[in-house]
Amino acid sequence: MREFKLPDPGEGLLEAEIVSWKVKVGDQVAVNDILLEIETAKSLVELPSPFAGVVAAVLVAEGETVEVGTPMIRIEDGLSAAEPPGEPEPSPARGTDDVPAVTGNVQDDLGEVPVSTPDSSGSMLVGYGAKAGSISRRPRRSSGAVTSPGPATDQVHESYDTATPVSRHTDAVTPSAPVSASPSGDRLPEPGRPVPEVEPGRPPLAKPPVRRIARDLGIDLTQVPGSGPGGTITAEDVVTAAQGGRPATGDRRVPLKGIRREMFKAMTASLNVPQATAFSEVDVTGTMELIDILRARREFSGLRVSPLLVFAKAACLAIARNPEINSSFDEATEEIVLHGDVNLGIAAATPRGLVVPNIKRADRMNLLELAQSLNEMVAVAKQGRVQPGDLNLGTFTITNVGVFGVDGGTPIMNPGEAAIMCLGTVRRKPWVMGTGDDEHIEIRSICTVSLTFDHRLVDGEMGSKFLADVATIMTDPGLSLLF
Repeated sequence: MREFKLPDPGEGLLEAEIVSWKVKVGDQVAVNDILLEIETAKSLVELPSPFAGVVAAVLVAEGETVEVGTPMIRIEDGLSAAEPPGEPEPSPARGTDDVPAVTGNVQDDLGEVPVSTPDSSGSMLVGYGAKAGSISRRPRRSSGAVTSPGPATDQVHESYDTATPVSRHTDAVTPSAPVSASPSGDRLPEPGRPVPEVEPGRPPLAKPPVRRIARDLGIDLTQVPGSGPGGTITAEDVVTAAQGGRPATGDRRVPLKGIRREMFKAMTASLNVPQATAFSEVDVTGTMELIDILRARREFSGLRVSPLLVFAKAACLAIARNPEINSSFDEATEEIVLHGDVNLGIAAATPRGLVVPNIKRADRMNLLELAQSLNEMVAVAKQGRVQPGDLNLGTFTITNVGVFGVDGGTPIMNPGEAAIMCLGTVRRKPWVMGTGDDEHIEIRSICTVSLTFDHRLVDGEMGSKFLADVATIMTDPGLSLLF
């Protein structure tokens, strides 16, 4: 019998949410069969099985958030029969990034879960496991972890020194209440959701502030059903009762976690950097004509070809003439790092939040290779399956708000980069052509391009020259031969 613990799939994570299980109890699995899908702070990751056998138990439910090192599944591999009966398994030494093994199981009929030996931790998976000392714990308000039911283990643990896996769910649990393996969900009931009935003769469970609200509103708490943990009456329950049973509001609380939490932190950190934004309105009629030509070519068959492709190529070419745009600041050494390669990030809005995967060495690709990479990146991002390696080491980012019909904006830089460029929607507008006596108005394809840059690394002149080079290429793509 072996346990598979939550590993660190190469991004130094502390915890992950169990999104979905791909196996169930009784299934036969082989090495590298996908067991489950997790969501980390950066991406969705599929975890393969490190050994073959039959699934004996699934230890963590979908929706639960658990720490690295927490046992998730037990697989019967047939090796336990050869072990001496009754011989206890040795407890592994606890390292800097080790999490204690579980001593109980969320399923009532499985009994105690033995402590895993080092060879069953799942750490042998390629790319799994953070370096020693690379993980530091974030402080938690409470763990809320509960051991399996039983006379000697019917208690609630509230510290990191317990032997149970830690969950992010912090709802209070009464010792006598049965524990469910499913996630606790929102703390407030959704509109229209039924609430538990009040048990006859049971004293109302409500905290002093809630009792005071009830007293002020003239509400009898014995007649109010509680929607909180264990039937506790909340302030919202009292207000609803005062309004004749109608919900006070339609508010819903959405926990900040996973990719959305990472975006929240990154955007907050980015605003600590002095930023400036420059704009340029560009005649991109030549770019749109080039796109029509590319779409008709056999090499680009099956690929989505859009202004973003030419825009990305123009950015790479302009960076070669303005290398400061592709730089970063090393705070430890107080040095400006001019990156040799352009790892081109494309900001992508997904149902799980904003992610910025990047194309490594995009500046070394021709137009066809860049189109293929962009198409693959967009498809993976829409599916929410961007891998951690795709999100790391970016040097310059492009965001395309034009797909939403927006003319332009002032994007916020990706932390650690010197600039981000924004492509607005392409619109047909009157445009002044020619000079002097030949000046006239034509209907042209016009697009607003903006550049937000770190004013410590890029001054106004550098930013303006770069933006002008991009505009030149997009106006007449043939001039890219001069770059």
